Formats: sequence, structure tokens, C-alpha cells
Amino acid sequence: MDRPSVHSVTLNRELCKGCINCIKRCPTEAIRVRDGKAAIISERCVDCGECIRICPHHAKRAVSDPLEVLDRYAYKIALPPPSLYVQFNNLDEQDVVLEGLLRLGFDSVFEVARAAELISEATRRLMQSRDLPRPVISSACPAVTRLICVRFPQLMDHILPLISPMELAARMAKDEAIRKTGLPPTEIGCIFITPCPAKVSAIHAPIGSGESAVDAAVAVKDIYPPLLSAMKKAAPVEYLAGAGRIGLGWGESGGEAAALMSTERYLAADGIENVIRVLSDLEDEKYPDLDFVELNACAGGCVGGVLQVENPYIAKAKMKHLRRTMPVSLNHITDELAELVRWDRDVRYNPVMELGETRAERFERYARMEEITAMLPGLDCGSCGAPTCASLAEDVVRGNADINDCTVLMRRRMEAVLRALGKGE
Repeated sequence: MDRPSVHSVTLNRELCKGCINCIKRCPTEAIRVRDGKAAIISERCVDCGECIRICPHHAKRAVSDPLEVLDRYAYKIALPPPSLYVQFNNLDEQDVVLEGLLRLGFDSVFEVARAAELISEATRRLMQSRDLPRPVISSACPAVTRLICVRFPQLMDHILPLISPMELAARMAKDEAIRKTGLPPTEIGCIFITPCPAKVSAIHAPIGSGESAVDAAVAVKDIYPPLLSAMKKAAPVEYLAGAGRIGLGWGESGGEAAALMSTERYLAADGIENVIRVLSDLEDEKYPDLDFVELNACAGGCVGGVLQVENPYIAKAKMKHLRRTMPVSLNHITDELAELVRWDRDVRYNPVMELGETRAERFERYARMEEITAMLPGLDCGSCGAPTCASLAEDVVRGNADINDCTVLMRRRMEAVLRALGKGE
């Protein structure tokens, strides 16, 4: 996997107060506080958005496209995710939302839930073949996939080698639009309504494919106000929705795994800290009997994305209400499409957390890191600007920090000097 050249998660240094909330929660230790301001280590960031969620000063934000991006294209296609529908109150069917998108200026809509049902069926076929090492880990959440490539390389062969529903929806929608309009692909824009920053980054650096068919991503929180207004003006329309319970289920944690509809033994976990625990246990082979693992970086699944507007738990309740009268599935995959949804390139280990290029160099630096860690107080207080004492030791070994950055160690040394001079306690 090549690291993204563009990250959605960015830092506003003017708003940053230099607190340590973000460094404590980053799953790849990609943030440091230096000179009173946070700094993001780009090559480590997986765009999970956890720092956005917990920053009390709103210094972190996700960069996405404005709604005006529609003006770039002659024919505009909206790609609404399943989680979009449950951002609204008193919704009994998807058609009101889809009609609202058309009123906003989109020429057509293609539900990502339709593509999700196809990916579900393709997954069932692959699982039945028994060709994949168990447990198979879903590739739907780009933040989790990148996390594995950065921090859990032993699990890379377990990642499901299928493109995301977002990517499949864009490819299918663009093909349909080309046949319908005769326009060249460059004049057709597929605009994803994104619930999280990781999806934005996945457009710039697709996982498992060379180039994304998605042309832009507008955040749910940005499109929500004008879309809500457009929905209130929507008149009764013909049936636009094209997905059933399986497709919409992908919007919440456990929906993808449940769509296997078989006796496969699966696990579903959400929230980045829970995801890390599960991945660590999988690396230690603690779940030998599992067949499938669905992991979502956001609490509750995509309904909990940091670019959403609704409380994720309320959104999950709305999802159950919306799905209650739906058919199971409205989309079925063909043999030809089953091959097209496979990755056309493998993901690669991203060794940004290695301490050196050669084994000898790594051993030498790791030994030095252990020595420095033993000298530190072991409080993991974060006062030095690194999340843990071990990470400060790592920074020292890399030449990015000094052991004297540890304020606790410096205070102890000063107290010892004062005592030696007879001025201390």
C-alpha cells in the first residue's frame, strides 16, 4: 500500500492549545506536541478521525470538497452511503433523501447500499471457496486497512481482497452515465457523501486499485442543511431506492458480517481502541475458530463517523426502523462482476514504525530505545509531548527529541541538585 499523498485530517495550529488529548488517542502515535503545538506525523496518520472527535479546541478538522464541486461536471452523480438516511428524523423510506439530492443539483443518484449488496454476495462466494486465510478481515473501512498496513503487518494476508462499496458504486454509476449520456468520463462527476475523513483519503489513494472512480467527496455535515431544506420541498416521486436490508445494514457495525447469511463464525467490533485490541489478539492467534472479522474505526460503524450529524446510537435505532419493512436484498452479482470487484493490486506493508532499514540497525536502535525507556519514569503522562515514555524513547533514538524533554525526569534531577545543595526538603 502506498501511503496517501493527501490526508483529509489536518491541523489548525492557531486553534491548537498544546493539550495532550490527541496524542493519547491516536492509534498509530502519529501526533506529537512540540513547542506548545500539536504536529501530525503524516506517514503514520491513517485518517481515522479520532483526533477530530476528541480535540476540545476544534484544532483538527477533515478537509473535503464543498458542494460547489458539482459545478465542475456536466453530469453529476450523488453516491449516498447507507448511513446518510439515518441522519434525518421521521424517515420511513430512502426516496425522500434521494429526491432531495436531485433537487440540490445532482442529475442522478446511485446508492452505495446497492454496491454493498453486491460486495456482500462476492464475499459469500469467496468465503465458500475457502481460498482465503482465516479469519478474513473486512477491507471496507479504509482506516482499519491502513492501520493493519502500518501496525499489524502479520495480518495483511487476511484482508478481504475486494474493493469497497463506495468504489464499486462509482464505477457502476459512471458506466451507466456514459451509456445514458454519451459524455466522456471527464465530464461525469461521481460525488460521494462522506461520513468520515478516511473515505476522503481512500479516494486520493485507493486501496486495492490504481485510481478511484470517485471524483469528489462532500461531508455529510456540509450537505445536511441544504439537503434537509430540499427534502422538505420534495414532491412524491417514483421509486428511486434500489437496496434492501443487507445494503443498508452496512451503515452500522455488524451489518457487513451479518450479510454473510451463513454459519460462518464472525466477530464485529467498532471504535478504534476496540479495533486495536481485536487486531492485537488476532496477531496473537487468540481467535483460531473465527471465519470473518468486521472492524470499524468509528463507534457504531459508519453512522458514528466524525462528519455525521446524528448521535450514532440514535442513528442505529433509526436504521432498525428504516429496515423493518424492506426486502432482504435487491441486487445480485454476476460472474463477470464478481471478478471485477477483486483488487487489481495488493496492499503493501508501510514500515513507518520500523526503527531502521536493516535488521541490524533495527536491533541496535531497539536496544537503545529499551535503555532510554528504562531511564524514564514510566508514567506515560504525555507532558513531554509524546504519548508514552516508550514513544519518547523512540523519538530520541530517531533524533527527533531529547531525553531532557521529560519534565518529570528533569524535575527529579533538579530536586536532587537542590537537596545536594542543602536547599531541598
